[in-house]
Amino acid sequence: MKEIVAVIASVIALVGNAPYLWDILSKRVKPHPYTWLVWTIVSGITFFGGLAKGAGIGALPTGTAEIFTLIIFLFSLRYGFKQIAKIDTYFLIIALLGLIPWALTKDPTISVVIVVLIDAIAFIPTLRKTWRYPATETPVLYSMNVLRHVLTLFSLQAYNIATIFHSVVMIIINLAMTMIIVNPKTNNSKYGKNL
Repeated sequence: MKEIVAVIASVIALVGNAPYLWDILSKRVKPHPYTWLVWTIVSGITFFGGLAKGAGIGALPTGTAEIFTLIIFLFSLRYGFKQIAKIDTYFLIIALLGLIPWALTKDPTISVVIVVLIDAIAFIPTLRKTWRYPATETPVLYSMNVLRHVLTLFSLQAYNIATIFHSVVMIIINLAMTMIIVNPKTNNSKYGKNL
């Protein structure tokens, strides 16, 4: 049963990310490159940390999403959001500095906790950008991420901090992101248009 749930969650990762890639190429969305850079690093660490702590087949959705995260980061360099604020650079530096304790500890649980906190910090530039310019994102990816992470929790073969923390935090953040994008107040603001 867990294998079926893991495969469904992986398909949801595909369903959520493929249209997002198309939207990038069609210039309907503008991903923030700083966020996607950190997500690429963090997702890789989370994937291997989860494997090390017994996630088993439950790591498959994270691995699937990691492939797309890397591709989206590469596309964001060319097609992404270009109005990078100084505060975004500070968040990038904080997130990257957070990798130092991970490199020093080498403990999968500590590593996953650190990188998930880095992941949350890395989300701030995208949340800030989307709050100001909601039309630079679409809710499909983020709402599919919520569903994928819920299913990932059900597909895990071991339940511990290293295997569940990432999905729990991502459910909360992706839900917030979805709400910002679909909120009529943000979409009707003077910034609710593509740049």
